Amino acid sequence: MPTLESIAPVGDTDTDARSPLPGPLVPLLHEVRHALARLIAEDCEHRIDLHALPLDTTLIDQLLTFLGRGEVEARIDAMGPTRIHESATPGVWVVDYRDADDQRLALHLEIATVPQILRTDRATLSAGLQRLDAGLAGAGDPSPPS
Repeated sequence: MPTLESIAPVGDTDTDARSPLPGPLVPLLHEVRHALARLIAEDCEHRIDLHALPLDTTLIDQLLTFLGRGEVEARIDAMGPTRIHESATPGVWVVDYRDADDQRLALHLEIATVPQILRTDRATLSAGLQRLDAGLAGAGDPSPPS
C-alpha cells in the first residue's frame, strides 16, 4: 500500500510522482467524478458520508490528500465546530462535523456549488428581513421600501 507521502494531490502536474491509489479509493473517486459531471449537466448535488464507508483513518487521510485543498474555507460554531473547505477540485467540498469536545461526528464529501450547511433557508431569510425592517423602523424609518 502506498504511503501518504507517495500520493500526489490533485493539481500536481508531475504524473510520475503519482502512485496507484489504494483500491477502496478508486471507486469512491469515480463516484465523486460521476457526481461532479451530474452537477454540471443536471445541477444535481450529491453527498457521500465517509464514515458510512469501510475506510480507516489512513485511507481517509490519503483521500483528503489526493483531493487537495482549494481556496475557500468556512467554519460554523454551533454545538461544536463544523469545518468546511473546498477541495482542489471546484465543486467538491469536505464538510467535517465535530462535537463540543472537537471529536469528529461525521465527515462528508459534498459535490455542490455551495455546501448545504452554508445555505440560508427561506424561513431564516424572512426572519432576517423582519429584523432589518424593525431596525430601520427603530432608526426613524417607519416605512421601509417594499
